[in-house]
Amino acid sequence: MKPRPPVRSAVVRISILGVTAVLGLAGCSPSETASEASSGSTTPATTSVSVLADSAAAFQKVLDDTRASGGFPGVIARVISPAGTWTGTSGVRAAGGDEPIEPADHTRIGSLTKTMTATLLLQLVQEGRVSLDDPISKYVPDAPNGTATLRQVADMTSGIPSYTASEAFDKRFFADPESVWTPTELVDTAKSLPPDFAPGQGWQYSNTNYVLLGLVIEKVLAKPIGDVFADRIFTRLGMDESSWPGDSVEIPDPHVDGLTDQGQPSGQTVNSTRWNPSFGSTAGAVISTIDDLQTWGEALFTGRGILDASTQQLRRDSILTSPPPNTPTAGYGIGIGNRDGWWGHDGDFPGFNTSLFHNYSSDTTIIIVVNTDDNVTVDGKPTAPVYAVQAGLIAALPN
Repeated sequence: MKPRPPVRSAVVRISILGVTAVLGLAGCSPSETASEASSGSTTPATTSVSVLADSAAAFQKVLDDTRASGGFPGVIARVISPAGTWTGTSGVRAAGGDEPIEPADHTRIGSLTKTMTATLLLQLVQEGRVSLDDPISKYVPDAPNGTATLRQVADMTSGIPSYTASEAFDKRFFADPESVWTPTELVDTAKSLPPDFAPGQGWQYSNTNYVLLGLVIEKVLAKPIGDVFADRIFTRLGMDESSWPGDSVEIPDPHVDGLTDQGQPSGQTVNSTRWNPSFGSTAGAVISTIDDLQTWGEALFTGRGILDASTQQLRRDSILTSPPPNTPTAGYGIGIGNRDGWWGHDGDFPGFNTSLFHNYSSDTTIIIVVNTDDNVTVDGKPTAPVYAVQAGLIAALPN
């Protein structure tokens, strides 16, 4: 999750969905030393045995080539299709280190958290505890743009500004990235900013929306949000390696270390592994692994174990085709997006970049974990690492 707008994305970058969400701090290239350390690694990659054997070499080449050209430390990727499952890795757990990155490594998933928060909201809708037509002020009386409905908050048409757009937030965050933020502080920061537009009169990606939804969920269920994630998602689905970190900077072992250029002098990077995830809250704080993200994807894209068929269809029908930047072929809905048939979300937290997407036509899922959020250059354009990797994997899929 990125602390600030306009050049890069925050908890998520939606360009893979065709909806450009510029919610992050301007990114600089990784330092030359870090780039050399990661791209020069001779760490052997790992590949699972599967019936995708004919494509395995092409997939692995995508990981190795993209990591080398982008200069990022490490990458884990998984392709799941009716033909089988392939898992590959390339590089190291931490920039400058020599421990190979492994599929069991934990990572901060950033805005993939939003897919879970949206699911919790839809569960409350399914249970008749809330309505998507309820105004946010019914649950958070002093919310900015309080007449915005829960649906508008969830699909980013609320007009509520993102707290990551605040210079005051930016200044405090980088002064002490390990400091704790409460959800109320994040919302109060957003309230200091003018609304982006009246509810329903535009589209703008805002992390504040999903912090507010977390407050709604806590209020309706009268439970700490960490318990809600555990009870209704992690335990229910057997996601034993996923967790809600609260205000702790710890991340379970084994884990990747994050590398970011955010808040640093031009050309410099820093290890961001212990930056406090509380600033992401229900917009981007969850920790997980690629195995658990596979489990989550199976539930997210089918509804099995988390939503009934009609509520799952409601989620799929929520994808917007307008206002811009949404289009008939690329849009965002209730915590999920779709571009040209690839459904899902990505996550961007300082030092960590993840993505989880599914194509219903081919029944194919692609999951990617990268231990930096620093842009790479593709065709002369700055691109998040997971987008570069995903584009290569899609191109390498068997016809």
